[in-house]
Amino acid sequence: MTDSERPARRDRTATDLGGWFLLVAVGLAAVALVGTPAGGRVPPFLAGYRFAPSPWLGAAAALAAAVVGGQVALSRSGRRPPFALVQAIGYLTALGWALALGAGRRTAPTNPVTGSPWGYLRDFVDRYAGTADGHPPGAGLLVWTIDRLGLPGTVTVTALGALAVPMLLGAARNICGETAARGFAPILVLAPYGAFLAGATDGVAAALGAGLVAAGARASDRRRTGWPATGWALLAGLLLGLAALLNYPTVWLGGCVVLLYFARRRAFLNLATGLGALVVPVVATTGGYAWTAGLVAARGSTGQSLWWGAIGLLTLLILAGPPVFTSLRRVRNTPAWPCLVGAGFAVAFTVFGGFAGDDVETAWLPFFGWLTIAVTAPRTQAGPPVPVPLLLAGSGALVGLLVAAGAPS
Repeated sequence: MTDSERPARRDRTATDLGGWFLLVAVGLAAVALVGTPAGGRVPPFLAGYRFAPSPWLGAAAALAAAVVGGQVALSRSGRRPPFALVQAIGYLTALGWALALGAGRRTAPTNPVTGSPWGYLRDFVDRYAGTADGHPPGAGLLVWTIDRLGLPGTVTVTALGALAVPMLLGAARNICGETAARGFAPILVLAPYGAFLAGATDGVAAALGAGLVAAGARASDRRRTGWPATGWALLAGLLLGLAALLNYPTVWLGGCVVLLYFARRRAFLNLATGLGALVVPVVATTGGYAWTAGLVAARGSTGQSLWWGAIGLLTLLILAGPPVFTSLRRVRNTPAWPCLVGAGFAVAFTVFGGFAGDDVETAWLPFFGWLTIAVTAPRTQAGPPVPVPLLLAGSGALVGLLVAAGAPS
Protein backbone atom coordinates (compact mmCIF):
# COMPACT_ATOMS: atom_id res chain seq x y z
CA MET A 1 0.00 0.00 0.00
CA THR A 2 1.44 3.36 -1.00
CA ASP A 3 1.32 6.48 1.15
CA SER A 4 -1.40 7.95 -1.06
CA GLU A 5 -3.55 4.83 -0.51
CA ARG A 6 -3.23 4.88 3.26
CA PRO A 7 -6.23 6.25 5.15
CA ALA A 8 -5.64 9.72 6.55
CA ARG A 9 -5.04 9.73 10.29
CA ARG A 10 -7.56 11.76 12.22
CA ASP A 11 -6.50 14.99 13.85
CA ARG A 12 -5.92 14.37 17.55
CA THR A 13 -5.68 18.01 18.59
CA ALA A 14 -8.97 17.96 20.48
CA THR A 15 -7.93 14.74 22.23
CA ASP A 16 -4.60 16.29 23.19
CA LEU A 17 -6.35 19.35 24.60
CA GLY A 18 -8.61 17.10 26.65
CA GLY A 19 -5.70 15.00 27.89
CA TRP A 20 -3.73 18.08 28.95
CA PHE A 21 -6.75 19.55 30.75
CA LEU A 22 -7.43 16.26 32.55
CA LEU A 23 -3.83 15.98 33.79
CA VAL A 24 -3.87 19.59 35.02
CA ALA A 25 -7.22 19.11 36.77
CA VAL A 26 -6.07 15.91 38.51
CA GLY A 27 -2.81 17.56 39.54
CA LEU A 28 -4.50 20.64 40.98
CA ALA A 29 -6.98 18.46 42.85
CA ALA A 30 -4.14 16.40 44.34
CA VAL A 31 -2.27 19.50 45.52
CA ALA A 32 -5.47 20.96 46.96
CA LEU A 33 -6.05 17.71 48.85
CA VAL A 34 -2.50 17.08 50.11
CA GLY A 35 -1.27 20.67 50.33
CA THR A 36 2.19 22.12 49.75
CA PRO A 37 5.22 21.45 51.97
CA ALA A 38 5.32 23.78 54.95
CA GLY A 39 2.42 25.76 53.52
CA GLY A 40 4.52 26.91 50.57
CA ARG A 41 3.24 28.86 47.61
CA VAL A 42 3.59 27.62 44.05
CA PRO A 43 2.41 29.75 41.11
CA PRO A 44 0.50 30.00 38.92
CA PHE A 45 -2.66 28.56 40.51
CA LEU A 46 -1.62 26.64 43.59
CA ALA A 47 -1.76 29.56 45.99
CA GLY A 48 -5.38 30.17 45.11
CA TYR A 49 -6.67 32.14 42.16
CA ARG A 50 -8.55 35.39 41.82
CA PHE A 51 -9.24 36.80 38.37
CA ALA A 52 -7.74 40.30 38.42
CA PRO A 53 -6.89 41.35 34.85
CA SER A 54 -4.85 44.45 34.07
CA PRO A 55 -5.13 46.79 31.06
CA TRP A 56 -1.93 45.26 29.72
CA LEU A 57 -3.74 41.98 29.17
CA GLY A 58 -5.85 43.69 26.52
CA ALA A 59 -2.67 44.45 24.59
CA ALA A 60 -1.50 40.85 25.05
CA ALA A 61 -4.83 39.50 23.80
CA ALA A 62 -4.69 41.79 20.76
CA LEU A 63 -1.16 40.61 20.04
CA ALA A 64 -2.24 36.97 20.24
CA ALA A 65 -5.14 37.64 17.88
CA ALA A 66 -2.77 39.36 15.45
CA VAL A 67 -0.40 36.38 15.47
CA VAL A 68 -3.16 33.86 14.82
CA GLY A 69 -4.85 36.09 12.23
CA GLY A 70 -1.57 36.77 10.47
CA GLN A 71 -0.79 33.07 10.31
CA VAL A 72 -4.22 32.35 8.84
CA ALA A 73 -3.68 35.04 6.19
CA LEU A 74 -0.25 33.61 5.31
CA SER A 75 -1.67 30.10 5.00
CA ARG A 76 -4.41 31.27 2.65
CA SER A 77 -2.08 33.34 0.50
CA GLY A 78 0.55 30.62 0.28
CA ARG A 79 3.33 33.14 0.87
CA ARG A 80 6.51 32.16 2.69
CA PRO A 81 8.40 35.18 4.00
CA PRO A 82 12.17 34.79 4.42
CA PHE A 83 13.00 32.65 7.44
CA ALA A 84 15.18 35.40 8.89
CA LEU A 85 12.12 37.65 8.87
CA VAL A 86 10.13 34.94 10.68
CA GLN A 87 12.83 34.84 13.35
CA ALA A 88 12.92 38.64 13.69
CA ILE A 89 9.15 38.98 13.94
CA GLY A 90 9.06 36.03 16.32
CA TYR A 91 11.60 37.74 18.58
CA LEU A 92 9.75 41.06 18.68
CA THR A 93 6.40 39.35 19.20
CA ALA A 94 7.73 37.16 22.01
CA LEU A 95 9.27 40.23 23.66
CA GLY A 96 5.99 42.15 23.48
CA TRP A 97 4.04 39.11 24.70
CA ALA A 98 6.32 38.66 27.72
CA LEU A 99 6.33 42.34 28.67
CA ALA A 100 2.54 42.61 28.33
CA LEU A 101 1.86 39.47 30.36
CA GLY A 102 4.48 40.32 32.96
CA ALA A 103 3.46 43.94 33.46
CA GLY A 104 2.70 44.50 37.13
CA ARG A 105 3.72 40.95 38.06
CA ARG A 106 7.48 41.31 38.38
CA THR A 107 9.77 43.91 39.88
CA ALA A 108 13.12 44.88 38.41
CA PRO A 109 15.88 42.40 39.31
CA THR A 110 17.87 43.56 42.32
CA ASN A 111 21.63 44.02 42.11
CA PRO A 112 23.14 41.80 44.87
CA VAL A 113 26.77 42.89 44.31
CA THR A 114 27.67 45.37 47.07
CA GLY A 115 31.41 45.49 46.39
CA SER A 116 33.56 44.46 43.49
CA PRO A 117 32.30 41.74 41.13
CA TRP A 118 35.45 39.68 41.73
CA GLY A 119 34.81 39.84 45.47
CA TYR A 120 31.23 38.69 44.91
CA LEU A 121 32.47 35.79 42.80
CA ARG A 122 35.18 34.85 45.31
CA ASP A 123 32.90 34.94 48.36
CA PHE A 124 29.75 33.64 46.67
CA VAL A 125 29.68 30.13 48.16
CA ASP A 126 30.41 31.27 51.72
CA ARG A 127 28.37 34.49 51.84
CA TYR A 128 25.79 34.71 49.05
CA ALA A 129 24.70 31.22 48.02
CA GLY A 130 21.98 31.08 50.66
CA THR A 131 20.39 34.31 49.44
CA ALA A 132 20.69 33.68 45.68
CA ASP A 133 17.49 31.60 45.37
CA GLY A 134 19.44 28.57 44.22
CA HIS A 135 21.23 30.44 41.41
CA PRO A 136 24.93 30.58 40.54
CA PRO A 137 26.72 33.95 40.75
CA GLY A 138 26.28 34.70 37.04
CA ALA A 139 22.71 35.89 37.65
CA GLY A 140 23.88 38.52 40.13
CA LEU A 141 26.80 39.56 37.94
CA LEU A 142 24.44 40.00 34.98
CA VAL A 143 22.20 42.32 36.99
CA TRP A 144 25.28 44.20 38.25
CA THR A 145 26.45 44.72 34.66
CA ILE A 146 23.06 46.00 33.54
CA ASP A 147 22.93 48.32 36.52
CA ARG A 148 26.41 49.70 35.83
CA LEU A 149 25.47 50.35 32.19
CA GLY A 150 22.43 52.32 33.34
CA LEU A 151 19.99 50.14 31.41
CA PRO A 152 16.42 49.36 32.54
CA GLY A 153 16.67 46.05 34.35
CA THR A 154 13.36 44.39 33.51
CA VAL A 155 13.28 45.38 29.84
CA THR A 156 16.94 44.49 29.27
CA VAL A 157 16.73 41.09 30.93
CA THR A 158 13.49 40.32 29.07
CA ALA A 159 15.00 41.41 25.74
CA LEU A 160 17.94 39.09 26.32
CA GLY A 161 15.67 36.21 27.33
CA ALA A 162 13.44 36.62 24.26
CA LEU A 163 16.47 35.80 22.09
CA ALA A 164 15.65 32.19 22.91
CA VAL A 165 12.86 32.33 20.31
CA PRO A 166 14.91 33.00 17.15
CA MET A 167 17.59 30.60 18.37
CA LEU A 168 15.04 27.86 19.01
CA LEU A 169 13.56 28.45 15.57
CA GLY A 170 17.00 28.27 13.98
CA ALA A 171 17.73 24.99 15.75
CA ALA A 172 14.33 23.59 14.76
CA ARG A 173 14.97 24.52 11.13
CA ASN A 174 18.31 22.72 11.12
CA ILE A 175 17.05 19.63 12.92
CA CYS A 176 13.43 19.26 11.77
CA GLY A 177 13.29 21.22 8.53
CA GLU A 178 12.05 24.68 7.63
CA THR A 179 8.36 23.78 7.31
CA ALA A 180 8.23 22.35 10.83
CA ALA A 181 10.15 25.35 12.20
CA ARG A 182 7.73 27.83 10.59
CA GLY A 183 4.80 25.99 12.14
CA PHE A 184 6.55 26.01 15.51
CA ALA A 185 6.84 29.82 15.54
CA PRO A 186 3.32 30.71 16.80
CA ILE A 187 3.63 28.08 19.55
CA LEU A 188 6.82 29.72 20.80
CA VAL A 189 5.80 33.35 20.64
CA LEU A 190 2.46 32.80 22.40
CA ALA A 191 3.73 30.35 25.03
CA PRO A 192 2.04 30.54 28.46
CA TYR A 193 5.41 30.74 30.24
CA GLY A 194 5.87 34.17 28.67
CA ALA A 195 4.09 35.44 31.77
CA PHE A 196 7.24 34.68 33.77
CA LEU A 197 9.90 35.61 31.24
CA ALA A 198 9.79 39.32 32.06
CA GLY A 199 12.71 40.30 34.27
CA ALA A 200 13.84 36.72 34.91
CA THR A 201 17.56 36.01 34.64
CA ASP A 202 16.59 32.39 34.03
CA GLY A 203 15.22 33.64 30.71
CA VAL A 204 18.74 34.71 29.77
CA ALA A 205 19.88 31.19 30.67
CA ALA A 206 17.14 29.92 28.36
CA ALA A 207 18.53 32.04 25.53
CA LEU A 208 22.05 30.72 26.15
CA GLY A 209 20.71 27.17 26.28
CA ALA A 210 18.89 27.69 22.99
CA GLY A 211 22.06 29.11 21.47
CA LEU A 212 23.96 26.08 22.77
CA VAL A 213 21.68 23.62 20.95
CA ALA A 214 21.51 25.79 17.82
CA ALA A 215 25.32 25.90 17.65
CA GLY A 216 25.50 22.15 18.20
CA ALA A 217 23.01 21.60 15.38
CA ARG A 218 25.13 23.72 13.03
CA ALA A 219 28.29 21.91 14.09
CA SER A 220 26.81 18.48 13.36
CA ASP A 221 25.14 19.47 10.07
CA ARG A 222 26.27 16.98 7.44
CA ARG A 223 27.20 19.86 5.12
CA ARG A 224 29.69 21.22 7.65
CA THR A 225 33.01 19.49 8.37
CA GLY A 226 36.53 20.29 9.49
CA TRP A 227 37.34 23.55 11.25
CA PRO A 228 33.91 25.17 10.66
CA ALA A 229 32.23 22.26 12.45
CA THR A 230 34.82 22.39 15.22
CA GLY A 231 34.30 26.13 15.65
CA TRP A 232 30.54 25.74 16.07
CA ALA A 233 31.10 22.88 18.52
CA LEU A 234 33.47 25.05 20.57
CA LEU A 235 30.88 27.85 20.58
CA ALA A 236 28.27 25.40 21.84
CA GLY A 237 30.55 24.51 24.74
CA LEU A 238 31.26 28.16 25.53
CA LEU A 239 27.53 28.93 25.66
CA LEU A 240 27.04 25.91 27.91
CA GLY A 241 29.62 27.28 30.34
CA LEU A 242 27.97 30.70 30.37
CA ALA A 243 24.52 29.17 30.93
CA ALA A 244 25.90 27.13 33.83
CA LEU A 245 26.81 30.38 35.61
CA LEU A 246 23.21 31.60 35.40
CA ASN A 247 21.15 28.51 36.16
CA TYR A 248 22.36 25.16 37.53
CA PRO A 249 19.88 22.80 35.78
CA THR A 250 20.50 24.42 32.38
CA VAL A 251 23.85 22.65 32.17
CA TRP A 252 21.96 19.44 31.52
CA LEU A 253 20.74 20.84 28.21
CA GLY A 254 24.19 19.79 27.10
CA GLY A 255 22.64 16.34 26.92
CA CYS A 256 20.59 17.53 23.93
CA VAL A 257 23.81 18.27 22.06
CA VAL A 258 25.48 15.02 23.09
CA LEU A 259 22.50 12.99 21.86
CA LEU A 260 22.30 15.06 18.68
CA TYR A 261 25.96 14.41 17.90
CA PHE A 262 25.49 10.67 18.34
CA ALA A 263 22.24 10.63 16.33
CA ARG A 264 24.04 12.38 13.47
CA ARG A 265 27.12 10.18 13.82
CA ARG A 266 29.35 13.11 14.71
CA ALA A 267 30.28 11.95 18.21
CA PHE A 268 33.82 13.31 17.93
CA LEU A 269 32.40 16.83 18.20
CA ASN A 270 31.73 16.12 21.87
CA LEU A 271 35.44 16.68 22.47
CA ALA A 272 35.37 20.23 21.07
CA THR A 273 32.15 21.08 22.92
CA GLY A 274 33.56 19.67 26.15
CA LEU A 275 36.70 21.77 25.80
CA GLY A 276 34.64 24.88 25.11
CA ALA A 277 32.49 24.18 28.15
CA LEU A 278 35.55 24.26 30.40
CA VAL A 279 36.53 27.84 29.52
CA VAL A 280 34.04 29.72 31.71
CA PRO A 281 34.32 27.43 34.78
CA VAL A 282 38.12 27.64 34.63
CA VAL A 283 37.98 31.45 34.49
CA ALA A 284 35.49 31.45 37.38
CA THR A 285 37.76 29.14 39.38
CA THR A 286 40.66 31.55 38.99
CA GLY A 287 38.34 34.15 40.51
CA GLY A 288 37.69 31.94 43.53
CA TYR A 289 34.36 30.36 42.59
CA ALA A 290 34.03 26.57 42.18
CA TRP A 291 30.88 25.61 40.27
CA THR A 292 30.52 22.24 42.01
CA ALA A 293 30.80 23.86 45.45
CA GLY A 294 28.13 26.35 44.44
CA LEU A 295 25.90 23.52 43.26
CA VAL A 296 26.21 21.73 46.60
CA ALA A 297 25.55 24.97 48.49
CA ALA A 298 22.47 25.70 46.38
CA ARG A 299 21.13 22.21 46.98
CA GLY A 300 21.65 22.64 50.70
CA SER A 301 19.92 26.01 50.76
CA THR A 302 16.82 24.76 48.93
CA GLY A 303 16.40 21.38 50.60
CA GLN A 304 13.22 20.66 48.68
CA SER A 305 11.32 17.40 48.85
CA LEU A 306 10.19 15.15 46.02
CA TRP A 307 6.66 16.44 46.63
CA TRP A 308 7.95 19.87 45.63
CA GLY A 309 9.28 18.19 42.50
CA ALA A 310 5.88 16.71 41.70
CA ILE A 311 4.27 20.11 42.21
CA GLY A 312 6.95 21.57 39.96
CA LEU A 313 6.06 19.10 37.22
CA LEU A 314 2.46 20.24 37.46
CA THR A 315 3.57 23.85 37.16
CA LEU A 316 5.66 22.89 34.13
CA LEU A 317 2.64 21.19 32.55
CA ILE A 318 0.52 24.31 33.07
CA LEU A 319 3.08 26.79 31.80
CA ALA A 320 4.14 24.72 28.78
CA GLY A 321 0.47 24.60 27.84
CA PRO A 322 -1.44 22.07 25.73
CA PRO A 323 1.30 21.93 23.04
CA VAL A 324 3.52 19.92 25.42
CA PHE A 325 1.03 17.05 25.39
CA THR A 326 1.12 16.83 21.59
CA SER A 327 4.89 17.21 21.51
CA LEU A 328 5.54 14.38 23.94
CA ARG A 329 3.12 12.12 22.08
CA ARG A 330 5.02 12.67 18.81
CA VAL A 331 8.52 12.17 20.18
CA ARG A 332 9.01 9.00 18.10
CA ASN A 333 8.17 10.82 14.88
CA THR A 334 10.63 13.68 15.05
CA PRO A 335 14.36 14.05 14.39
CA ALA A 336 14.29 16.48 17.34
CA TRP A 337 13.99 13.61 19.80
CA PRO A 338 17.48 14.38 21.22
CA CYS A 339 16.17 17.80 22.32
CA LEU A 340 13.10 16.31 23.97
CA VAL A 341 15.06 13.58 25.73
CA GLY A 342 17.81 15.97 26.80
CA ALA A 343 15.28 18.42 28.22
CA GLY A 344 13.60 15.51 30.00
CA PHE A 345 16.90 14.59 31.66
CA ALA A 346 17.31 18.22 32.72
CA VAL A 347 13.85 18.25 34.30
CA ALA A 348 14.61 14.97 36.09
CA PHE A 349 17.82 16.47 37.46
CA THR A 350 15.88 19.46 38.75
CA VAL A 351 13.32 17.25 40.49
CA PHE A 352 15.61 14.60 41.98
CA GLY A 353 18.41 17.07 42.64
CA GLY A 354 16.13 19.07 44.91
CA PHE A 355 16.07 22.27 42.83
CA ALA A 356 12.34 22.21 42.10
CA GLY A 357 11.26 24.73 44.70
CA ASP A 358 8.57 27.38 44.56
CA ASP A 359 10.27 29.25 41.71
CA VAL A 360 10.15 26.54 39.02
CA GLU A 361 8.02 28.77 36.82
CA THR A 362 11.23 30.69 36.11
CA ALA A 363 13.89 28.05 36.89
CA TRP A 364 12.51 25.82 34.13
CA LEU A 365 12.32 28.51 31.47
CA PRO A 366 15.32 26.95 29.65
CA PHE A 367 13.38 23.70 29.09
CA PHE A 368 9.88 24.73 28.02
CA GLY A 369 10.69 25.38 24.36
CA TRP A 370 12.51 22.07 23.90
CA LEU A 371 9.66 20.12 25.48
CA THR A 372 7.27 21.49 22.83
CA ILE A 373 9.56 21.27 19.78
CA ALA A 374 7.86 18.13 18.41
CA VAL A 375 4.43 19.76 18.21
CA THR A 376 4.85 20.19 14.43
CA ALA A 377 6.35 16.73 13.89
CA PRO A 378 4.58 14.53 11.32
CA ARG A 379 1.86 12.29 12.67
CA THR A 380 3.81 9.29 11.37
CA GLN A 381 7.56 8.82 10.93
CA ALA A 382 8.72 10.62 7.77
CA GLY A 383 5.09 11.48 7.05
CA PRO A 384 3.78 14.63 5.36
CA PRO A 385 4.08 17.96 7.20
CA VAL A 386 1.25 18.84 9.55
CA PRO A 387 -0.69 22.11 9.26
CA VAL A 388 0.30 25.00 11.50
CA PRO A 389 -1.23 24.08 14.90
CA LEU A 390 -3.17 27.30 15.38
CA LEU A 391 -5.64 25.71 17.79
CA LEU A 392 -2.79 24.67 20.06
CA ALA A 393 -1.13 28.09 19.72
CA GLY A 394 -4.39 29.83 20.57
CA SER A 395 -5.09 27.56 23.52
CA GLY A 396 -1.57 28.18 24.81
CA ALA A 397 -2.12 31.92 24.52
CA LEU A 398 -5.38 31.60 26.46
CA VAL A 399 -3.60 29.73 29.25
CA GLY A 400 -0.97 32.48 29.34
CA LEU A 401 -3.63 35.16 29.62
CA LEU A 402 -5.39 33.30 32.43
CA VAL A 403 -2.14 32.80 34.30
CA ALA A 404 -1.18 36.46 33.93
CA ALA A 405 -4.63 37.61 35.04
CA GLY A 406 -4.53 35.56 38.21
CA ALA A 407 -3.75 36.91 41.63
CA PRO A 408 -3.49 34.91 44.87
CA SER A 409 -6.90 34.68 46.47
